[in-house]
Amino acid sequence: MTDTAPHSLTAQGQLAHARAARAQVIAAAGGIEAALASGALPLFIDTTLSEAIVLGLLRQGVQRYLGVFGHGSTEVGEVLRIYQEAGLVRVYNVRHENEASHAATALRWVTGEKAAVVTSIGPGALQALAASIVPASDGIGVWYLFGDETTEDEGPNMQQIPKHEQGLFLRLCETMGCAYSLHTPLALPMALRRGMVTVDHPHRGGPFYLLLPMNTQAASLPGFNLDELPHGAIPRMGAAGDEGAYGRAADLLRAAERVVVKIGGGARGAGPALLEFLELTDAVAVHTPIATGIVPYAHPRNMTVGGSKGSLCGNYAMEHADLLVAIGTRCVCQSDGSRTGYPNVQHVININSDVEAATHYGKTVALVGDAGPTLRRLIEALRARGGRAPSPWLAECAAQRAAWEGFKAARYAHPTLHDERWGDQVLTQPAAIKLATDWARGHDVGTFFDAGDVQANGFQIVEDDRPGRTFTETGASYMGWAVSALLATAVATQPFYGLAITGDGSFTMNPQILIDGVEHGARGCILLLDNRSMAAISGLQAAQYGVAFATSDAVAVDYLAWARAVRGVQALDGGRSPAALNEALNRARSHAGLTLIHVPVYCGPDELGGMGVFGRWNVGNRCEAVQALRHNIGL
Repeated sequence: MTDTAPHSLTAQGQLAHARAARAQVIAAAGGIEAALASGALPLFIDTTLSEAIVLGLLRQGVQRYLGVFGHGSTEVGEVLRIYQEAGLVRVYNVRHENEASHAATALRWVTGEKAAVVTSIGPGALQALAASIVPASDGIGVWYLFGDETTEDEGPNMQQIPKHEQGLFLRLCETMGCAYSLHTPLALPMALRRGMVTVDHPHRGGPFYLLLPMNTQAASLPGFNLDELPHGAIPRMGAAGDEGAYGRAADLLRAAERVVVKIGGGARGAGPALLEFLELTDAVAVHTPIATGIVPYAHPRNMTVGGSKGSLCGNYAMEHADLLVAIGTRCVCQSDGSRTGYPNVQHVININSDVEAATHYGKTVALVGDAGPTLRRLIEALRARGGRAPSPWLAECAAQRAAWEGFKAARYAHPTLHDERWGDQVLTQPAAIKLATDWARGHDVGTFFDAGDVQANGFQIVEDDRPGRTFTETGASYMGWAVSALLATAVATQPFYGLAITGDGSFTMNPQILIDGVEHGARGCILLLDNRSMAAISGLQAAQYGVAFATSDAVAVDYLAWARAVRGVQALDGGRSPAALNEALNRARSHAGLTLIHVPVYCGPDELGGMGVFGRWNVGNRCEAVQALRHNIGL
């Protein structure tokens, strides 16, 4: 049985009427599954590819769309218009595809809600593709709907890649992640299934690129079977298989003297098991920047962040451990000192749901499975063997943790320094970030960190007591991520308040949040720490070569005037003292919309102006020494 439209209307009118009728039926039934179950929505329908895409994504729970429409996406836009009028979806038009991608990523990261990014063909799709390196790097599932060149090859399509080859944009997208071109409309069910597996992967999601040739979007699908549209949950892996691996791991743990547990984002669900494991193995924990709060900051076994820009205690634990337990981490270069972070480790136990990540190091017992259940199995194996005897290891690391706290306290005790650019005493970044993150934790506000110096100082400073306090995009370190993420506060089904800590460089990459935030009702605060410099790179240049180059400018920008130019944005001077900044944050929280707080901050050679660097990194003129050490370690 199929549903049909009245013949008295024009062809386009008939199509719009049929789409609207279907959307209203689905809305009245309370969803597509209920509409199908009741028979209100026929199983076989006459539809088009573009409507089937929206129906298929709706069946997978995608109700939010962000993007910039163009000639490559007008057909999909028309379907979304009708379905939005019925209350089934919500479309957020924005002013940059980067912003759309960042907001969709933040929405999934913070709330778990799925969204799709919609673009036109060519430049818009390329911009969204570039920004999709964020969910690709951080393991977050996001849908991308890109307009693409027509399939009949009638000649070059405007804005396609200007080369006489087929499928070039598909090739680009396949390099970044998983992609599918709807060259053949009836391939849609398989495309949606592959997308579902990618976007909803239970351990490491990612972006999925659905390429929509302009001439197939409106293609008719007569008698299309809605049961072909895939849906459902992808099951988690469970604990790693045994084959003696748990026993070997337990024996290694009992024989070791100095165990360090490196915690990545994949350990978020391991919580209680992880704390029990630390006690049972007399181990200390070091986390990646993305994994703050999994072990509470105040826990005595938490040595905080470690890596190229880690902490005194985190890097000490990595440097002196003789056994590494890696849990849910990809072991990226800055997280493990470009593979030199563990020079004394003799054995590795690696727990990860990804085979390649689990076997990253040599001398490894790989446990490929879900972190929580796998840790439970390993704990059982340890208990059966009697666990580990206490050692001096915790006391050694605790002394380093105390030194780290003293190091930080010295910076917080000198919250302002004289800066030549500003000609006055201004706040330091450590002082401003410490005050802001303490304020956010006290007000239960999620904090987003932009790339650059604010990010690097930030993950050394935050004191998260649980996951979900801080969202530090260190996977790609994409400038403009944090401010764009604030749009998610309006897109979420349950709106929330957010704090984006950004530098002047990152903010000017994506300032359109000022407009789109007002348009769509974002609630949050942009804390703009202005040092008129790319301080993270300036510091690296100075450390490597003794001089900074092309990483600053002398252009004075009135960011408060910029913010005031957008009606609805509250613009506040954050002042040059902790008290002034705290007052501005409180005023921001009471504002119903978006606030920008501008704070001049110190940038210069005084060590009290930053958090320091304590690890190695395979970059610049350090490469030869770091690589030589790596090969000498042989891990």
